[in-house]
Amino acid sequence: MQQDSTPAQLYSTVFGAVLLIVGVVGFFVNAKFGTGSKPPGDNLIVFKVNGWHNIVHIASGLVGLALARTVAGARLFALGFGVVYAIVTVYGLVAGSNVLGIVAINGADNVLHLLIAAAGLAAYAVSRTTVREPRTA
Repeated sequence: MQQDSTPAQLYSTVFGAVLLIVGVVGFFVNAKFGTGSKPPGDNLIVFKVNGWHNIVHIASGLVGLALARTVAGARLFALGFGVVYAIVTVYGLVAGSNVLGIVAINGADNVLHLLIAAAGLAAYAVSRTTVREPRTA
């Protein structure tokens, strides 16, 4: 990442890398792909994971890393991720133990999803679409 990276690029890089790592590590904790009102899931630290959740983490991480290379791509990722995770937070609070009957979650996941959403929306809001050239006298 270049020295004059935007907050959105930092967000995309950090969350992309962390989600990719968590997705891979998550398969060592739970690799089951069950569905239903109580999909299988085990705790990775305090967060519920399963095979579907791990796939979501890996895919999200790869997209974040790919889009972090440009300001426009990183802003798109930060905005999209912020909006999607805000929706997932609300859905998780209503549904309780899963998202769409496949991704196992718990209360800690809901809090984390809310923080990820807020950070993404903030990174989007404070990142410029163009980099200003220094002014000369």
